[in-house]
Amino acid sequence: MAEPVDMPEREGMDFDVVIVGAGPAGLAAAIRIKQLDPELTVVVVEKGSEVGAHILSGAVIDPIGLDRLIPEWRTDADRPLKTEVTEDRFYMLGHSGGIRLPNALMPPLMNNHGNYVGSLANVARYLSQRAEALGVEIYPGFAAAELLFGARGEVIGIATGDMGVSREGEMKDAFTRGMELRGKYTFLAEGARGSLSKQAIAKYRLDKDREPQKYGIGLKELWQIDPAQHKPGLVMHSFGWPLDAKTGGGSFLYHLEDGLVSVGFVVHLNYENPTLSPFDEFQRFKTHPSIAPIFEGGKRIAYGARAITEGGWQSVPKLCFPGGALLGCAAGFVNVPRIKGSHNAILSGMLAAEHAVVAIQQGREHDELSSYEAEWRRSDIGRDLYRVRNVKPLWSKLGTFAGIALGGLDMWLNTLVKWSPFGTLKHGKPDHATLKPISEVKPIVYPKPDGKISFDKLSSVFLSSTNHEEDQPVHLKLKDAAVPVRDNLPKYGEPARLYCPAGVYEIVYGDEAAKTDPRFVINAQNCVHCKTCDIKDPAQNIVWATPEGGGGPNYPNM
Repeated sequence: MAEPVDMPEREGMDFDVVIVGAGPAGLAAAIRIKQLDPELTVVVVEKGSEVGAHILSGAVIDPIGLDRLIPEWRTDADRPLKTEVTEDRFYMLGHSGGIRLPNALMPPLMNNHGNYVGSLANVARYLSQRAEALGVEIYPGFAAAELLFGARGEVIGIATGDMGVSREGEMKDAFTRGMELRGKYTFLAEGARGSLSKQAIAKYRLDKDREPQKYGIGLKELWQIDPAQHKPGLVMHSFGWPLDAKTGGGSFLYHLEDGLVSVGFVVHLNYENPTLSPFDEFQRFKTHPSIAPIFEGGKRIAYGARAITEGGWQSVPKLCFPGGALLGCAAGFVNVPRIKGSHNAILSGMLAAEHAVVAIQQGREHDELSSYEAEWRRSDIGRDLYRVRNVKPLWSKLGTFAGIALGGLDMWLNTLVKWSPFGTLKHGKPDHATLKPISEVKPIVYPKPDGKISFDKLSSVFLSSTNHEEDQPVHLKLKDAAVPVRDNLPKYGEPARLYCPAGVYEIVYGDEAAKTDPRFVINAQNCVHCKTCDIKDPAQNIVWATPEGGGGPNYPNM
């Protein structure tokens, strides 16, 4: 929005450390700072309406991070994780059947015993309570919309977005200017493809000499199922059907407490067929003969979607820049074969906090925390990611079956002899460059949802409790409004209408029967903030920006 001449000045507040994002990484950093030096001032800003509102993960959680941050968490009455993994199952699915893979074949890193199944959103809520008890200020409902820079180009804080701006960019009666939150150091813990993280990576060239970051889209539903089908602590993963052998991805199905089951599907965003719909692949997965009985007689109670960083070891950008650092999934610390990142997010928050506290106590500010960058690869985070560094590239290059087999062998070798015959493989193309023209693929035709086990996008978005103030600037911006119809539609069939899991993008025709006069329509109010469009658009024409704070999904316990 262009600022009018009479735009009110922002008010400002000063802190020792400003943190963007109240997820596991940001909150762990806040807690660790206050543990080390209670006199330091810390603020956390969160664009969700409350802490946890935008947090979505499977989740099977490795407790190593929680154990180090809050050693007594297991004895807390309000502990967020209560169900330990009791059984691991891995399946390779075909169209009508499947093969269970022996657990003995799985590398030790894939063993989930000792881990917990639960809600990552509830973990974030628990951490926020601990942070506030230590004196951390947490501001939910405020979107960090802008990086603030000093005279030398260093980051000196962030500005929250203005509230009460109309769709046309005019100030409404309820207009409120954003706040400047200035800090000696600013931590970006926004999750995958965060808007400020994206700007910082570009401005400071943090991805120089790194492989392109890779992504997946994770879709998830929460179900209340028939008690006869419920097995608390059971963890199931699968690969194969409904995806073809060239398309990476797979499912997760976790039995939580109280008759709840978390079911989800991940599609790697380097897929080639522009007619693929990750949402519909997920719905189709649930109809598999070995999966559908779990949901018979059950009730779907929540839905959401979120991008996942998948590049791993070779794609992690430089973590520090003048005045700040990247934490957690903003840095890309997800372990892809384990489908886990929250443990590394917490560890990275702690690590950054420890180096920031030392710097501040030495009288430093707004410089690079180079010691944080130097240490992470030698830490447990680095050891976790290094052992699996070739799994994703092998899967992408060789396809599901050969890729997973060789990836498993590579994990074994890295575990047993700390060596790989492949060295460290490259990822190749960024995800937006992998689509084939629609003329070169076989279009995928999806069955209609039955409304019992499989569903449509709009009814799913309703369950995410997504809400945006309609009269506000559209937060999904096009660099060139002509590109979707002029370029993407004839070449790819405009894939945005399919890769978006929330029905945000549509092609609407003046004459539907004749398919003439096409228009590209953006239903921004449906957006669940997954960031897939920002990643997968082949023209890199869609830019995801923060809407008004508090907008988006409101996940209860995802």
